[in-house]
Amino acid sequence: MYYDFFGFREPPFSIAPDPRYLYLTERHKEALAHLMYGVQGQGGVIVITGEVGTGKTTVSRCFIENAPDNVDIALILNPRLTARELLSAICDELEIPHEVGASIKQLVDLINQDLLKAHAAGRHKVLMIDEAQNLSADVLEQLRLLTNLETAEKKLLQIVLLGQPELQEILALPELRQLNQRVTARYHLDAIGRDELPAYLKYRLGVAGMRGDLFTAGAVARLYRESQGIPRLINLISDRALLGAYAEGEHEITAAHIRQAAREVRGQGVRPRTPSRTVRPRYLWGLVAVLLVAVAAVASVEHWLPGLSARFGSSLPWAGTVERADSSGDSADAGVEPPSVAPRESESLAPFRFAEQTLPEQDAYAVLFRVWGRTLPEDRGTEPCAYARDVGLGCLVREGSRRSLEFLDRPARLTLRGERGETGYVVLRRLDGDRAELWLPGGRSVWVSFERLAEAWFGEFLVLWRLPEYLSGDGFYAIESGEQLWLGARMMELADRLLREPAESARVKRLPMAEQVRWYQAFRGLSVDGIAGAMTVIQIHNDLNAPVPRLRSVVSPIGGS
Repeated sequence: MYYDFFGFREPPFSIAPDPRYLYLTERHKEALAHLMYGVQGQGGVIVITGEVGTGKTTVSRCFIENAPDNVDIALILNPRLTARELLSAICDELEIPHEVGASIKQLVDLINQDLLKAHAAGRHKVLMIDEAQNLSADVLEQLRLLTNLETAEKKLLQIVLLGQPELQEILALPELRQLNQRVTARYHLDAIGRDELPAYLKYRLGVAGMRGDLFTAGAVARLYRESQGIPRLINLISDRALLGAYAEGEHEITAAHIRQAAREVRGQGVRPRTPSRTVRPRYLWGLVAVLLVAVAAVASVEHWLPGLSARFGSSLPWAGTVERADSSGDSADAGVEPPSVAPRESESLAPFRFAEQTLPEQDAYAVLFRVWGRTLPEDRGTEPCAYARDVGLGCLVREGSRRSLEFLDRPARLTLRGERGETGYVVLRRLDGDRAELWLPGGRSVWVSFERLAEAWFGEFLVLWRLPEYLSGDGFYAIESGEQLWLGARMMELADRLLREPAESARVKRLPMAEQVRWYQAFRGLSVDGIAGAMTVIQIHNDLNAPVPRLRSVVSPIGGS
């Protein structure tokens, strides 16, 4: 089909639950973290819900592939079973020999014996049931009875229920309150966010063997509108759009392709496609006329659309370029002002003047907080680093070189010394070769030579960094087990991103948490202590492209934190 035309090794938007194609949004990370943390717990019931097509099954497959070596998983895909059939299916999945006509009591006894043997051998049993909203009340009651299988220290069976949102309503029924009380963790899997969609598409295209962009900005916007972020719909519509573009000989997916693909996916009618790879001559003059009118329109409205020329640059989209959304630019966490444009090599830089461009310490703090989109209180008694903690940031003071600044990749407050020994501060917002952008009070900035600036800098600097939620006390991870959940989710993603060999990635994912952190620290050349301190968290955010201000580049958010 279209795979060779676009350069794919395999279809990028298959709806099969292939864990290789699992793009870990923040919500998928949290769902997977629930599962990984649950198997290390004391048993009980974990409930994960989500609308149709949000990726519940794919998350479960990813969990199965990366579960610790001491975990045995019984996966039930067809929940429309009687209580005896369910117990028989569990025995089949756990390879427990049993007679075909065994009673419920006999099956429960066999399962209990197997669980006790596994516990003695240091193994952990997990029962996963997909589409659990279809379980009958009798089966759910039997599941509750299975949670009674325990030792003096722990439950012997971990049960994971995956289902649609109505599963929560079913569990809330009065007759199931005993089972509902045994739910130790719940998580609802939402759809992909609008800002995550470009990264999702790029990830799946990359797994399929393609590098670069394929979807225009308009196509991405239309795709989100048509799918509302539901992964299954995204995949179905994208696959159909690729087929449509192939039929028209187009190597780019436009909003028109998405619109037509959505109609076809929903069965709203199919318009005839023109397989020809060239423009029909009878339409050529009409196209020329449209372009001429468009050029005239641009000229006539440019006075009330001042951003038009800046967006398109020196050439218009119909002159051979493709209009794309600019993926650069910091998010709300990454500051409120757009970066200035660095001067070209041929352009002169403003001379660095210590007396004119350095700031008092408190003013420098205020400017640095502005880079992060925060406003430092004007009260001079406010301790900046204490305030930083209040707004989800941390202070990191270091001594180093330019290489240290580039390694951290964060805007920095530099401490400078004048010729007479006086102290001054500058906020280094961006670094590009020898060109350094300094931010000043009042929203001003200036580009100077870093070499000249460095003559007054002796290595002391301070950066702000984004605290993970388990430290800031915000969001889902602000719970007792938040650190393990946060690190577990990110270590799994880092293993996939940084390791080329699937076997090595799987090995790292099975390591204990502290060992995973040590692996990452060694990989990144950090101090290896197994503790996720400031330097480690900063590098995690760098590798996961978290939406934070950068010193050397502008990163678009893809869901990291």
